[in-house]
Amino acid sequence: MSAERLTLRIVGRVQGVGFRWFAVSHASDLALTGWVMNADDERSVEIVAEGEPERLDRFEQVVRDGPSGARIEHVESRR
Repeated sequence: MSAERLTLRIVGRVQGVGFRWFAVSHASDLALTGWVMNADDERSVEIVAEGEPERLDRFEQVVRDGPSGARIEHVESRR
């Protein structure tokens, strides 16, 4: 099975709540590669993840919920 790329922009209270660590931890557990960074607007996080489609699906569901301190308002997803 070939790898795919998932690009996400998570908007809401996602900076200063451990969101990047949360995303990296779950991506690592799912054997995904990529990166996550705070956006300049201070209200969103950008994620690029690559791996098997089924693992990307699981990852997207997890980050749509985020860590307990996060408040997700909107998610933009692109493959």
